[in-house]
Amino acid sequence: MYQFPHKSILDTDQFSKEDLDFIIQKTNVMKQLLHSGKSFGMLNGKLLDSLFFEASTRTRLSFESAMERLGGRVISTVGFQFSSISKGETLYDTMKMVEAYADITVIRHPVEGSSRIAAGAVKMPVINAGDGAGQHPTQALLDMYTIKSEKGKLDGLTVGFIGDLKYGRTIHSLIKLLKFYDIHLYLISPEELTLPDSYKKEIDGYPLSFEETRDIKKIWECDVIYVTRIQEERFPDHKEYDRLKETYKVNKELILASKKNTTVLHPLPRVNELSTDVDDLPNAAYFRQAEYGVIVRMTLLCLCLGVEINAL
Repeated sequence: MYQFPHKSILDTDQFSKEDLDFIIQKTNVMKQLLHSGKSFGMLNGKLLDSLFFEASTRTRLSFESAMERLGGRVISTVGFQFSSISKGETLYDTMKMVEAYADITVIRHPVEGSSRIAAGAVKMPVINAGDGAGQHPTQALLDMYTIKSEKGKLDGLTVGFIGDLKYGRTIHSLIKLLKFYDIHLYLISPEELTLPDSYKKEIDGYPLSFEETRDIKKIWECDVIYVTRIQEERFPDHKEYDRLKETYKVNKELILASKKNTTVLHPLPRVNELSTDVDDLPNAAYFRQAEYGVIVRMTLLCLCLGVEINAL
């Protein structure tokens, strides 16, 4: 009988297709529990330590909301300036101290690989909430769950990734999950921001197929598009950012011209790449995406802490 094998969630490489199908199944159960008022108390007496050393609104509040909705409690620190790291303390030492205070830690840090350092310091579960330009596994899981919930399936879809495919950790994480499914990807980006070759090589031998293009009109062939922000904070050269920041703009006119009922996703925050005139379209799913995120993270908190999620 299958048992979820992961105590910590550090990257999307750790998941098998069986793991992903199980997470989707248990998230569906959690959704029922939440809407029926039965989820509160599942993590009664448990304490989440929320360590966010890089700016966040959605991810931090989503995790804290998830913990509170399960009956657990949250302690937190936000930014280097409000932690002892500003005094020279190492992340390793910080984690050793935190282990005395909480049952599980969620961490966001600007240095790629930092979540593995954090997890290596402690015995309690650690969840990576984004490590620099590295990965953002829980965002990828909620994105995958959003696609499945909105379209009713994963296999057989055509999906477009738009924008910063070079630095975008949400894209890098999501592609590692979608590779298990029969999906065709359009990778739509400027030449300077194409998906790194290492991620393309990872797709070899999996059902996922892809096609690179600069043509934004390819979204008219997509069941789902995933729009991403050109991330100023990831560019070593600000002039390059200024030149590329408005390469693509998805607006209502473009979406309504699609041959399909194209579902629009965005991990947010947005700047200029996704117009607000898309917001009132029924296929604009990015705010529902945030709602799904809370439920997915409720599921992951329970799974990492070994708490069973049973149907009503």
